[in-house]
Formats: sequence, C-alpha cells, structure tokens
Amino acid sequence: RINLPTRRNPKRSLPYLLRLPTMVPTAPSSWLTVSPTSDFSLANLPFGVVSFPPTQSRPRCCTILGDNVIDLSLLADAGLFNDIDGLVSPTSTFSSSTLNSFMALSRPVWSAVRTRLYTLLVDASSSQDATSDLSSNTALQAAAIRPVSSAKMHLPANIGDYTDFYSSREHATNVGTMFRGKDNALQPNWLHLPVGYHGRSSTVCISGTPVTRPCGQLQKDRDDPNQGSTYGPCRLLDFELEMAFFVGGEENNNGSRLTIDDAKDRIFGFVLMNDWSARDIQKWEYVPLGPFGAKNFCTTISPWVIPIDALEPFACPTSAVAQTDPVPLPYLQDPDYSSYNVKLEVAIQGEDMSAPQTVSASNFANLYWNARQQLVHHSVTGCVMRPGDLLASGTISGGDEAAFGSMLELSWKGSRDVKLGDTDNTRKFLRDGDNVVMSGWSRKDGVGRVGFGICEGKILPAIPDLKPADTIASISSSKCYENFKLYGYWRSSSTWRVRIALAAKGIEYETCAVNLVEGVQRGAEHSEVNPMKQVPVFECTDSVTGSTMRITQSIAIIEFLEDAFPDIAASLL
Repeated sequence: RINLPTRRNPKRSLPYLLRLPTMVPTAPSSWLTVSPTSDFSLANLPFGVVSFPPTQSRPRCCTILGDNVIDLSLLADAGLFNDIDGLVSPTSTFSSSTLNSFMALSRPVWSAVRTRLYTLLVDASSSQDATSDLSSNTALQAAAIRPVSSAKMHLPANIGDYTDFYSSREHATNVGTMFRGKDNALQPNWLHLPVGYHGRSSTVCISGTPVTRPCGQLQKDRDDPNQGSTYGPCRLLDFELEMAFFVGGEENNNGSRLTIDDAKDRIFGFVLMNDWSARDIQKWEYVPLGPFGAKNFCTTISPWVIPIDALEPFACPTSAVAQTDPVPLPYLQDPDYSSYNVKLEVAIQGEDMSAPQTVSASNFANLYWNARQQLVHHSVTGCVMRPGDLLASGTISGGDEAAFGSMLELSWKGSRDVKLGDTDNTRKFLRDGDNVVMSGWSRKDGVGRVGFGICEGKILPAIPDLKPADTIASISSSKCYENFKLYGYWRSSSTWRVRIALAAKGIEYETCAVNLVEGVQRGAEHSEVNPMKQVPVFECTDSVTGSTMRITQSIAIIEFLEDAFPDIAASLL
C-alpha cells in the first residue's frame, strides 16, 4: 500500500510526487529461442552469405537470430517478400552468392526487408506487428531455419574496391608523437580532411581465415636508411582495430559528388575489421607514397553485416564532440555529426593459453571523421562509389592506454611489454600461433543487444623460400651433430616453422609429441627437457664432446640450423 502525504497547504503550487519503482523498458522477444547475451537479437537482424555443406554447398543470403541462421532465399520462394516496393525479384536477389544485388537497392528497400523479418520473427505477445506466416508454417521453418553450427560463412560481398581511412584523432596523435614528436603529431592537413589510401580488395578475408606472416624488404639499419634493406619475414606484425562499412544504393555517375544527405542513404551496414599491419616492412617502404606491401597481405572482416538501421538507436557524439577548430569545409560539414556507441575489444590467445586475453577496449565513438564524411570525401573528386565497395575507419584508439587500438601503441613502438590479461604472457608485437579476436557490441534497455560476432585470425609462420626438392641434400647427421629430436605439438605453428626449416635442410629427426591440449608440457618428463614447459624444443648431440644440446624458441632453433648447416639448401633467415 502506498501512503500519500497529507496536504497541509492547498495554496502551494508544487505537485505531489509519488515515488514508484523505475520501470526498465523490455526489448521485444521472438518465438525462436534467443539468449539475452546473444549478439544477434531481434534488434539486429544482420545480413550475410552462408552455405550449409555438404547438403547445401551453394552460398545464399541469410540473416541470423540467436543461434538460428535463416535462409532468405527460401523465405523469398515462399512469397514472404513479394509485396515490398522496389524489391523486384526477391528470389533472385536472395539466391545470389553475394549481397551485392541487395546492396544495390535503395535504403527504403533494405529497411522494408528488415522490418518484414522483424514481423515474421517477433512473438505475438511482444508486438502487435507480429505475423504468423513463418511461426505457423512448420515445413518452411524446417527448411529455412538452420543451426549456426551447420553454417559456413562466406565473404558477404564481391568487394570491388577497398579504402582505408585514418580517422581516429587519438590514434593519429599517438603515431605522430612516436615518429615526429608531440608538437608535430598531426600533419597540417589532418584536421581538414579524412586521410585515406586505397587497399587491396583481393586479400580481404572472412573471419577465421589464417594469416600467414608476410615477407618483404626490411630496413637494414634501424637508424640509418642509407644502409639499404634486407629480405625476410616481418618481425613487427600488428593488428589494427577498425570498423568498416559497405557502400550500397545506386552508384553515382563518374564526375558527380555525394553530399552528406546522399551518404546517409548509401551506407548499407558495418562490420568489424582487423587491418593487419607489418610495421617493419611499412617503415622502409612508406616514403613517399604511403603503405603498400605492409598492408596488402590480409584484411580480416566479421561475416555478418550489421544494417545501418540497427545502429541508429546507438548514435552518439564522437570523442571530438564537435569540429570547430578548424571548421570543416562546407561539403564535409555534417549537421548530425556523430558516430555510434559500439564497444570494441581485442583479445590475444597464444598457443600455450587456454583462452583469449583482452589487451584493448575502445569504442566506435573514438572518431574525428565519421563514416558519412569519409564517404563524401571519397567522392568529392567525382569517384564512382559502387555497391559492395568497402570503406574502413582506420585504427580506433581511445584517449587512455587501455583503449589503444594496435600493438604499436600499446607497446609504444616496442619500448614496453603488453601483459595479456592475468597470465604471465606478454607481447610487444604478435607471435606465430597467436589468435587475435576482435568483438563489438551495443546495448540499450528497450532495444536489446546489437553485436557483430567476432573477427578473428591466427598467425601462421612465414613461408620459407625453398629450393626444389632435388637440389636439397639429405643428411642424417653432420660432422658435428647427430641424434636429432624435435619436441613439439602438431597444431603448434612454431613447431611447424621448425619442421619446415628441418625439411629445407634435409635433416632427419625423431618426433617427440607434446600434447599441449592435454597439458603434457606441464608433466615431469617434459619439464626435464624444458623447465619452462615450452614447445618446440630441438635436441641434438655434439658428436665431439658427446654432450646433449637443447634449444627452445623457433627463431633460435632456425638460427642454430643456419649456423650449423650453412651450405645446405636456401638460407632460412
């Protein structure tokens, strides 16, 4: 029972306040089971390209709700999109192996399809907009709704062109401070236009694709570029935490420009991106035209494209709040200058770690130039922007160290160790075998959670330059060393690096398996071989003294093999 206060003075104009419990708005629910922690709620309904091998190996357009992947081509076959204006051929559009045809339609069509999906999937008790066309059709459900565990993801679009921007002021300031000093951190043009460069669409990969450590030219002397370069694998491999969006809508004519209002209807949706970077290769090559091979070997994106409409409830000020010093030129002025409140995280899992450990926590709000401004500036010269083009934000860093979006910043150019969570592991840059996992999500009461899934990639060793097999001498021992053994794990990329090196040198050896998953490395037997409980370990006997040698760390082992057998096969270094 709630007791109201007695009104002592009726002449008072202040209202009486009745204290009631705060009511938290509830997001609508679906008749399908969806975990409240799922990235893919009713508020999301992203678009992707999926196949279901081995029975349905042909990729087709789908959406996802919780752990349920929904085949849009079968919903189209059932006529559930037939009355949407502008969607002329639903079956043809959603049976395609890319989203390009759907992206080429207008934003009202994208919104109408997403609204129709919502009405088909929302529970009638949660919304008066619910329809029973799918919830009451068990045969269509059985055909069109599949568990995510049976799905194989594909690139969502045929990416014609890919452009990477440099839009986080915090990131640009950090990098500029490292290389030019605090007073000259930002180049004179940076606050006047969104800086960008053209990347390679051919090496944009879907999440889960392994990343081979690149090789290239490296500056021989760190402090003196006049000493020239050497060739070898990248030693300073890095991630870059980014977001990217796919362009949609009808392409503009060559020579015509997009306005800020145009851009609002040309952004189809967003994905997470890891634009891997070879820092040492980049240092040597980037003058005067910018990055080239250091950025073209792999760019990883998350597979589900989050619609622009799904992010609108999370619009928020950028970290800059306003662009007043200087004020952008008129074509770049955005009356609704903002970004989106998307929490972003990066985690690293080494081969000897049981789970990924967070190293960075940033936010998509940490931008100076937003997505609309990037797209408008890209077209200012009359550049044609086509459906399926991919535009990336550049590394997204926040103002404090925990929000730095790259190892370059976290380790401050390799001057300090970066701790991996609560483990004893540290990094300055990425090692072979590291799995880098990026995630992003937004959440609001009454709306629900809108997430991106994950964007991950595991680093594999560089591919060595091998001579043809018939030119490699095969040896069982040398004059100095014999009884070769390799302690390792077959899934360990560091172990594979040594195996490749041994094969290149033609060295026969005994394999001693150490199962990291079962924890064999922590047992007493392997601890005698290596008290640090590491793999790989290379063992051999000095034939002159009879003593046993054991070497750990793949790079150290390869350096030993090169010194011990310099005349056999190609150089490993």
